[in-house]
Amino acid sequence: MATNTTMNGSSILPMAATDPPPRMEEKLFKGSAMTKRGAYAAISYMICAVLLVLFNKAALSSYNFPSANVITLCQMICSCCWLYALRRWKLISFNSKESLAIGESSKTLVPLKTLIVTSPLAVTYLLYMMVTMESVRGVNVPMYTTLRRTTVVFTMIVEYVLVRQKYTRPILGSVALIVLGAFIAGARDLSFDSYGYLVVFLSNISTAIYLATISRLGKSSGLNSFGLMWCNGKRPFSLYIS
Repeated sequence: MATNTTMNGSSILPMAATDPPPRMEEKLFKGSAMTKRGAYAAISYMICAVLLVLFNKAALSSYNFPSANVITLCQMICSCCWLYALRRWKLISFNSKESLAIGESSKTLVPLKTLIVTSPLAVTYLLYMMVTMESVRGVNVPMYTTLRRTTVVFTMIVEYVLVRQKYTRPILGSVALIVLGAFIAGARDLSFDSYGYLVVFLSNISTAIYLATISRLGKSSGLNSFGLMWCNGKRPFSLYIS
């Protein structure tokens, strides 16, 4: 099964059970695991992320849409529908050890026991989505992007508090360089707003908690990234309509 890999080397994001392993000539860089498919996925993610931020900012600020929760709910519904369609078309699976043929014949997309196990993850995801949507309203896009670059710092702090995860000096230096570069890039657009900054930092904290929860529950649940996204969207959606 062809997979992408996380930073710690764990395999996630199975695209298809029958995909052959990447050939050496497909790699973009010698000695690297990056393939053309991985590059296309990264570029597509970057484009979608930028467009999503711009859309949310325009809807909440330029057009003064009153309810960020409605936008969040609609985005969850769209993501769940898209995941369901991709799984029905046998393009993805939800379980890291599940073949696409078996997944198609199963009665449930994700077992109820798995939904219960991943409930804390769904709750943290809902908190992350709601706070992030509100944070987009509070500041302009350049400052939002700049302040969100500090998320990795909050994540490292949360991981240290929870599991005493420590990082090497090169990693710490890289993170410091990323944060410094982000603030230099956004310096000309600096506009202080106490409420906006507070909400963005709350968004960073909720993101860090969400990522730490994924780290702790993701492997034990047996789900890949698509399965976790399905559980994250389905459970908050049930909380919304209830």
